[in-house]
Amino acid sequence: MSDEQVIRQDGTGDPDELERLWTPFRMAYIQGENKPTGPADDPAGCPFCRVPTLPDAEGLVVARGASVYALLNLYPYNTGHLMVCPYRHVPDYTDLTDAELAEFGAFTQTAMRAVRRASGAEGFNIGMNQGSAGGAGIAGHLHQHVVPRWDGDTNFMPVIGHTKVLPQLLADTRTLLAAAWSAITG
Repeated sequence: MSDEQVIRQDGTGDPDELERLWTPFRMAYIQGENKPTGPADDPAGCPFCRVPTLPDAEGLVVARGASVYALLNLYPYNTGHLMVCPYRHVPDYTDLTDAELAEFGAFTQTAMRAVRRASGAEGFNIGMNQGSAGGAGIAGHLHQHVVPRWDGDTNFMPVIGHTKVLPQLLADTRTLLAAAWSAITG
């Protein structure tokens, strides 16, 4: 790491030969920014209900369909980490109508194709956490994660340092993926 990336601070205890990589933007996620404050079935304050009302660039929306949309994860595991959400505020996969379910699946496929086209992803983790007991950060609004993976992307930073390095700004990633999505869907 260069000296610009590493902040050294005197008075933090005995030197331990470890460097510190500060990621202060993660504190917003840790403190619950953009998480709903009302009951799970109340769309008031839900970021997944709010995002479709914003311009695409501001909401990090990559593509919109009739009943679902794709957006970048504000706190991604990897560059290109997308989510597919229904517009309707429903908490569970079993709550989707047949039409929503079909478009949800089609958007997941297109998300994978767009990420492959834009970044050459070699694999994916795809999944959803159902309910707060299942690990859903926003349990009241169904969303599916589409996380691109590359051979060797789990290196020492996340494994040893518990830190993920993202080489691209979210706005730039959104622009690339929106263009790739558009090229695929015509």
